[in-house]
Parts: sequence; structure tokens; C-alpha cells
Amino acid sequence: MRRREFMLALGGAAAWPFAARAQQLAPSIPRVGFLALPRSGVMGIQQGLQKLGYIEGQNIAFEVLSVQGRLEHLRELAAELVRHKVAVIVTDGPQPTQAAREASDKIPIVMARMDDADAQGFVTNYSRPSGNITGLSFQTGELSTKWLQLLKETLPPGARIAALWDATGTGNQLRTIEKAARSVKVDLYTVEWRGSEEFTAAFTAAQNAGAKGVVILGSPVFSAQLIRLAELATRHRMAATYTYRAFAEAGALISYGPLESDPGFSRGRAAYFVDRLLKGAKVPDLPVEQPTKFHLAINLKTAKALGLTVPVALLASADEVIE
Repeated sequence: MRRREFMLALGGAAAWPFAARAQQLAPSIPRVGFLALPRSGVMGIQQGLQKLGYIEGQNIAFEVLSVQGRLEHLRELAAELVRHKVAVIVTDGPQPTQAAREASDKIPIVMARMDDADAQGFVTNYSRPSGNITGLSFQTGELSTKWLQLLKETLPPGARIAALWDATGTGNQLRTIEKAARSVKVDLYTVEWRGSEEFTAAFTAAQNAGAKGVVILGSPVFSAQLIRLAELATRHRMAATYTYRAFAEAGALISYGPLESDPGFSRGRAAYFVDRLLKGAKVPDLPVEQPTKFHLAINLKTAKALGLTVPVALLASADEVIE
């Protein structure tokens, strides 16, 4: 199979133009590989690099490989980036990061977004990461507890809450949400999504189990399907919460997490790490960064549609109320 056909088959047509341009450049121009980032994340990092003086085709080249939701191809794509001698690999989420690490322990890897990078074994020290991985990470332990508390305050007493977990990722998220449920005394029902089945089945299973709310655990796949997940939660009459403000804006009840404008959470911040690495910095000299600000959005229109009364104190604490 020719290289172009291989890339189209594994990465989708959108990935090819970037890789094609990179292939035609002189070897002296550093290549940056993007593995399984959403298009908005790639563009944000490219724009960040442009502000730092990088011009594609002149002093930098990009190879953008997307799995289009087919995570089984990650190892092949990571190996493809290594074969093309990229100077840095930028990843998004645990699965691409793991695939990149397995492909190379020498090429620097920048996590454009990650949850619990330490618990997942990607770094042991945020201040001085060892190995070849650095970038951005946020702690889901605190978020998991907060998500459950927010739903508990809104739902009837004793209501069961489901947790939708991307089982193609790591087990750390599941352990974290289960621990959080015990600490806040929530009846938790976990639903595993394994990458092949439709999301409808997961929500139907949660509904049949008597869940009145659902926490969407972090996943690159879930993040790319925010609108779909919000629609399914409403259709199944379930109060739902997730990290991103766009989730509440799409019709879910609650979102709580860092904002894209927070440098410690913005994928565009990864441009800083790429720039430093291209200029000779070593991974241990680039501390992993974390978000410092969190945003609570409540969709009051959705609450009314679900027949829920959001406590006045909770509304008063919200950073944004969508009506």
C-alpha cells in the first residue's frame, strides 16, 4: 500500500494535506506530529506556533493523523510518525499518549490535554517530568467529586447516578469516580462504552437501571460527540454533567471544569511546549501545567424540561446560567 493510501485509510482524508506538505519539505525543517487531536485543537496549536514565529513550509512542517474514532489504529499511526522522524509528537488523551510512548521513548511527547497524567503513569513528577512526556494535565479526582455533588443537589434524594466511562481508555477514571461516589454517598451505576456500540445503548442501559443522572467521564471520543451526548441525556430524561461549558450550552444540565481560556487547559498552550522543545529544551525542564480556574454552567431551560428545581444556592454559585 502506498503511503498516501495508508494515511487515507487510517487517518481520514482530512489528515492527508498536512502530511503531504510535510513529505515534500527539506529534511532540515523540523516536523511536528499531531496524533488524534480534534481539528480545533490542531488549529489552535498551529495558530499558537504561528504567533511564535513558525511558518508552515518555511521553518516547520506538520503531520496530522486522525483516527476518526477508530482507536485501534493508534499504534500504527504513532509508528508512522516515528518513521517520518518527527521532532515532537502532540497527543490528546490517554490512548494516543500511550500509543506514542510505546512507539518511541526518545521523541518528546506533548500532552495537549490529559487527565491525571501522574495516576496514569505518564509522569511521576509534575514539576520535573522524567521520560519523554510533558504538557498539560488536570486532576479528575476533584472534578468527579464535584460532578456527583452537583447532580446530588439537583436530583431527588437517593437518586441513582450513572457514570459513562470510555473503557478504551484507562481504569483510573473509573476508580476515581467510584471513590468519589462513596465519599459523597451516591448510588453509582457505571456504564462502559467500548468503542463499537452506539451511545444510545449506554443511555438506555443507565435508564433501565433507574439512573436519574449521568456523569460523562473524560474521553477524546466523548468530547467530539458533546452535542450527541447532550441530546441523548435529554431524550432519556437524565440530568447530565461533563467538563466542558459547551456541554451545558448543547442542552445538558450542568458543566463544570476548566475553560478553554485557562492557559493550563487550552490545547493551544501546547504550542509553548513544542516551541521550547524545538529550541533545544529537555522534557525535565518543562513542568506539566494544570488549570487553576473552574467554570460552573447550569442550563435552567433543561432543568425545567426535566422537572427539576435547581437549589437557589446552587444557582447563585454558578458562573453562568443558561436560560
